[in-house]
Amino acid sequence: MKTIVLLSLLKILLPAQSFAKSFVYCSEGSPSSFNPQLVTDGTSITASSANIYNRLVEFAPGSTKLIPGLATSWTISKDKKVYVFNLRSGVKFHTTKYFTPTRDLNADDVIFSVERQRNKNHPFHNVNGGKYEYFDGMEMGTAIADIKALDPMKVQITLAQPDATFLANMAMSFMSVLSAEYGTKLAAANKKEEMDKMPVGTGAYMFVSYQKDSVIRYEEHKGYWGKKGNVDKLIFAITPDANVRTQKLKTGECQLATDPAPADIPEMKKNPKLTVMDDSGLNIGFLAMNVTKKPFDNLLVRQAISHALDKKTYINAIYMGNATIAKNIIPPTIWSYNNSVKDYDYNVEEAKALLKKAGFPNGFETELWTLPVARPYNPNGKKMGELMQADLAKIGVKVKLISYDWPTYLEKSKTGQHQMIQMGWTGDNGDPDNFFGVLLGCAAIKSGSNYPRWCDQKFNKLIDDAKTTTDVAARTKFYMAAQVIAHDQAPVVNIAHSRTFKAMAKNIKGYKLDPLGQDYLTNIVVE
Repeated sequence: MKTIVLLSLLKILLPAQSFAKSFVYCSEGSPSSFNPQLVTDGTSITASSANIYNRLVEFAPGSTKLIPGLATSWTISKDKKVYVFNLRSGVKFHTTKYFTPTRDLNADDVIFSVERQRNKNHPFHNVNGGKYEYFDGMEMGTAIADIKALDPMKVQITLAQPDATFLANMAMSFMSVLSAEYGTKLAAANKKEEMDKMPVGTGAYMFVSYQKDSVIRYEEHKGYWGKKGNVDKLIFAITPDANVRTQKLKTGECQLATDPAPADIPEMKKNPKLTVMDDSGLNIGFLAMNVTKKPFDNLLVRQAISHALDKKTYINAIYMGNATIAKNIIPPTIWSYNNSVKDYDYNVEEAKALLKKAGFPNGFETELWTLPVARPYNPNGKKMGELMQADLAKIGVKVKLISYDWPTYLEKSKTGQHQMIQMGWTGDNGDPDNFFGVLLGCAAIKSGSNYPRWCDQKFNKLIDDAKTTTDVAARTKFYMAAQVIAHDQAPVVNIAHSRTFKAMAKNIKGYKLDPLGQDYLTNIVVE
């Protein structure tokens, strides 16, 4: 009796959040790295930067509003080129089985994290491949002229020219802050590659272990500088099949399932034990044609493919109507969207005529890589591939469908080994440049995120001009003109802008749907 009374008193005196809990998250795929500098896919970003790391500037939960992160404040010079960030004091790095920090966050960590990507002579630059898709694709190395410490808690970054996207870019995953002290320890032990496999950050969760293609384990960071929920053990159950994720959620094997199958959503909404969230996605699903490989170097062939694909059928069969047909690389919810662009209509005869004019009256044989994981912008790559295969057969194009596991799919596509490939994008900062520059910019070919490997100098000048002015009206004109060029040159077939869905147990609170596509679990409360 005394025990029961005591427990009752504890429940009254202590807030619910003080009772720590375990939380199981059903993830759709395996991360390709635990260093967000090296990845661009949402799967890897959620497993790394969203929950292990922090940035100087961050996005407010559930929005694209910029708020202080590891920097409490910043100043910008009158010429818009010099940014001074004042660092937060008392920020602790993770203490793990493989690293014990001896100091708090300081300017050395920020400089180390930027210079690893920027400076080719940095001792960590070439570790684990040395490919920094975001940093290079967005030309951050060119944009940043200098970075230095004004004192241990103050960092100055000088730009080569004004950049309207700079602060938003600083809040993106690739600008996460790593531990310079950890890097020094690994370099001394000749184990530099472990920095990207055994991560150390300042975020709410610390990495514990990873069993490939199966499970990732994290523990709460008790010294976390910010507010957090009551989860003490975070587990990622890697479950590529969307239907299996749904079943695990129903049976309580996981408490949040990412990207449920569209066909499962109506039933899940009726389940009193579940909560289903949805919102317009800041995304694009597309088919990229590698213009460096024949016959996709031929504009007429690309235009024929654009006419041959029945997007309306895909919207109904793959997305269950939870998407809109796409005609531009940016979604209509982003400013500067050019609604006057006329989409390629589904027209088999026109497609045949264009192929004939291109010198392929009987079609040709090719390969199409199908997405191996469910993503909001493409929830079923295999099925979509089969529909595309059938559509292209109607114009004489014989397609062989190919796929790989997610990390291999990403790695091979970065180096342009594909002919046609299903891919997509969820915006990272709400700025149009995050679509145009990352997906179709010339610099993004080398970095690996320009999947059609298309470089058009007129297009590239327009998007570069848009970055270097802070006048939104002028930027809008540049981006609208760029969309016309991208449409006419057809390096990709824009398929769909989808709604995003997350499903979780009813007792999960504190989660906010992220418009940028990641799952931030810091504030999760298990009731």
